[in-house]
Amino acid sequence: MCKKVKFKLLRIGVLALQGDVSEHIETTDMALREMNVEGEVITIKRENQIDKVHGLIIPGGESTTIGRIAEHYGLLSKIRDASSAGMPIFGTCAGLILMAKHVRDAMTGKIEQPILGILDVEVIRNAFGRQRESFESYIEIPKIGKACFPGIFIRAPAVSSVLSDEVEVLASYEGKIAAIQQDNRIGIAFHPELTTDTRFHEFFIELILKSPFIEGEGFFKLEEENIHERE
Repeated sequence: MCKKVKFKLLRIGVLALQGDVSEHIETTDMALREMNVEGEVITIKRENQIDKVHGLIIPGGESTTIGRIAEHYGLLSKIRDASSAGMPIFGTCAGLILMAKHVRDAMTGKIEQPILGILDVEVIRNAFGRQRESFESYIEIPKIGKACFPGIFIRAPAVSSVLSDEVEVLASYEGKIAAIQQDNRIGIAFHPELTTDTRFHEFFIELILKSPFIEGEGFFKLEEENIHERE
């Protein structure tokens, strides 16, 4: 299912308005090296930069702040258009919130904030508790490998409702949905960029390589070698 790749250059963007930007850049670089992929990771701060990347990561941070800045600079509509065109997008924590169709808060209920609305789910902010309830726990995610993944939950959201049959639940923790996939879009409640485990970022890179969004570029080639059978 998961293959090593060799090709010219892959470019992945990290939305760099606020949050765990440098951590995602470092982890994505590590994943590219682990996969033997020639590529680069760039920061995205303006809408015209979206056209320069093959996939986009939306990091954890303050979802309201990221959403308002992105809306101000025209990035929300640009990202929606890119998603509709097939660009793979990976959101972690606040990124999951921004990608959701509907958002509520665990304490205050329904809230209004700028969102992308590109995942057919409802998300509850702070579903796993506030800052002082942050924790780390190993969770099973069969789609990225046999070994459990170190999930770091910081004011973490959770998916409260799945609104489409196209949404696949990748992982749950204590009865709450913590990771999902819908086509080329991934949303997770925790922070893989704060660990040394690159499997989620490798999984995202593989989505990019297999995506119709890059068809016609001519230099993406898959080789028959499994890279995710990790104990």
